[in-house]
Amino acid sequence: MASLPETSLRAPQSGIRAIGALAARVPDAIRLHVGDPDFNTPAHIIDAAAHDAHDGYTKYTPSVGLMSLRERIAEKIEARNGIACTSDQVVVTTGGCGALFMSLLALIEPGDEVLVPDPGWANNIPIVTAVRGVAVHYPLDPERGFEPDLVELRARIGPRARALIVNTPGNPTGCVYTRAVLEGLLTVAEEHDLWVISDECYDDLAFDEEHTSVATLGQPERTVSVFSFSKSYAMTGWRVGYTLSPPEVAAVIGRLQESVVANASSVSQRGAEAALTGSQEPVATMRDAFRARRDAAVALLRAENVRFVYARGAFYLMVDVSSAGSDDEAVCRRLLEEDKVAVVPGSAFGPTGAGFARVSLSSSPETVQEGLKRLASFLHRAPDR
Repeated sequence: MASLPETSLRAPQSGIRAIGALAARVPDAIRLHVGDPDFNTPAHIIDAAAHDAHDGYTKYTPSVGLMSLRERIAEKIEARNGIACTSDQVVVTTGGCGALFMSLLALIEPGDEVLVPDPGWANNIPIVTAVRGVAVHYPLDPERGFEPDLVELRARIGPRARALIVNTPGNPTGCVYTRAVLEGLLTVAEEHDLWVISDECYDDLAFDEEHTSVATLGQPERTVSVFSFSKSYAMTGWRVGYTLSPPEVAAVIGRLQESVVANASSVSQRGAEAALTGSQEPVATMRDAFRARRDAAVALLRAENVRFVYARGAFYLMVDVSSAGSDDEAVCRRLLEEDKVAVVPGSAFGPTGAGFARVSLSSSPETVQEGLKRLASFLHRAPDR
């Protein structure tokens, strides 16, 4: 058999999927490892998509997406993200994964370096590897709520650096960057002539302050913004995301996407359009629910004297599990085996995440509370092992 290329072989498996596979073997496990909202997709979205499917929206679409959806997305970006744009800057993709993949495919050459946040979204490194780039970690400081350390970021920028991934609200950290932090990151990007890929898939899930889109702060000519319908509208399975970029970059992304997936699902695109044109009350309802779960989780962990990093957005908490052992992967496996709670080891998101576990708050409030109680009990027993 012909050999496989080294770049394909070294693409890492997602730590989230790995712990999920273990949890599938544990009856009645409490699953706090995956970021999949427990809400159903709002009924008006489902009804509109079903109606349009019956009306024949089951064919190919333009590779960049339906014009009607791109126009609605441009309106949303201007109204809610504060970025002036036109539909020719928008490409509809197969979820946020597809948006990041196609952006990197358009922007980097093989061997170029991409600076990725650490801890950061678990798919960053596999996607960079898949497009033949080289991922370079830059640390987020847990002592500052997982804000980036700009000194350390600059120290990691080499001659092959081409792009900087920025993620706010953050997965797995829940950190929402301030305007000052984002301006600092843009300054670094300008100094080193880097593309900025702004992952804003949780843009509607900022709890304590407004989310700031990078492209509102200047330099839109070097910024590609990545969004998704998955979290805001509980549409994870529909696989619809989108990019916002300069028109010439959008044209390249669309052309490349045509040869990879042809286009995002036509029926899902119609559902996404209904999401934007219909009531936005479900977005606010889900955001309020996730905020309430965050608040309840924080209260429980404080009462149990369990250390964690406060989250200001998304629906995750990074909980310190170092008291149970130096190997956070082993700790999370023991938690699953002994107390039937699945969480993701922080090291799955990068070396700086070691010693933490990411707890997803996307399950029901009762499930989250029970899982956290078991986690606290597990940690309190740890010194006795």
